Order: sequence, then C-alpha cells, then structure tokens
Amino acid sequence: MTTPSLQPLSPDTTLSQVLQSYPGAQRALFARYHIGGCRSCAFSPSETLAQLCVRNDNLDVQEVITHIQDSHQGDATLQISPTEFAALRSATPDLKVLDVRTREEHEAVTIPGSLLMTQELVQEAFSHWDKNAPVVLYDHTGSRSLDAVAYFVGHGFTQATCLTGGIDAYSQEVDKTLPRYKIEIEA
Repeated sequence: MTTPSLQPLSPDTTLSQVLQSYPGAQRALFARYHIGGCRSCAFSPSETLAQLCVRNDNLDVQEVITHIQDSHQGDATLQISPTEFAALRSATPDLKVLDVRTREEHEAVTIPGSLLMTQELVQEAFSHWDKNAPVVLYDHTGSRSLDAVAYFVGHGFTQATCLTGGIDAYSQEVDKTLPRYKIEIEA
C-alpha cells in the first residue's frame, strides 16, 4: 500500500479534502481554534477553508493552512508503518498493542495479541504500565488512532505510536491472512 501524496491546501480546499489528506486536521482545528470538535462549532465537509475562516471571526486562512500542515508533521512522529510495527513486534515480545475500534470490529478481525481498548484497560495502563515502554494503537484506517495515541502521549507515554493505515494497511502489507472489511453506515 502506498501512502497518498498530500494534497496542497488552498482557501478553496473543502474540509472533506483536508481531512482525507490530513487526518488529524479536525483535532488541530479544535485544539487551536475550537472548530469542529462539537455540535456548536461543527463544519460541513463541503465547506471550504476560506468559508470556515470567514465564519469563525475572519481567521487568517494562510495561518490556518500552516497550522494544519505543521500539525500533520507532528502527527507523523506519532505513527509507525505496518512494516516497522511488524519488526517492533518481533523484537519486543511483550509489546502492548491496543485496538481502538469497536468491540464488534475487534471480534470480527484483529491483529493477533492485541487488546481491545476499554475504559478499564486505559485506567490500568495509566496506573500500572511502564510509560517508557513502546505501545502501539490501531484502528481500521489509521485516523481515529491518531486521537487515541495523542491522548496516551498527553498522559506521559513516551513511546506511544499508532499504526499508519490501521489494520487495513497491516492486512495488505504484512499479514494478508487478515480479512479486510468496509464499514457501512446506515442512513
């Protein structure tokens, strides 16, 4: 699987396009500008960056673009490729691997040895795990796990990373025996 090239951002780029190329953009927008994190500050996928900036106190669109790009570079430091993950698993037999997907997804297909991330497991990790040991989090495609790994890093886990492309990329690049799937949203 090849990583898609980053789409250049402009004032006319839609939020849907932004999120496709920069999965952590919603978290970045919320953290700095309180945009997109809740119902009162939500945005439409078809809204452009220029429209978003006008609607939010005439923010400087170039500043917002720079912030999204800088945040994306920071997100890259929190990620591990499927092949790097496979090598780390081989070298670290007691590696903690957390699945941040739903219970149903976890029960359907999982990376062997991973644990479903529940609130109880998070509390155990924060209270008892070595915060300097590597821990890898994954989801379906790699976007939700970015938020989860940022949460772990914020709580002192110095070697927390998330799997780039999620279990989907892992199943294509490392373990082709894992079935791939798509999530269908009911209308």
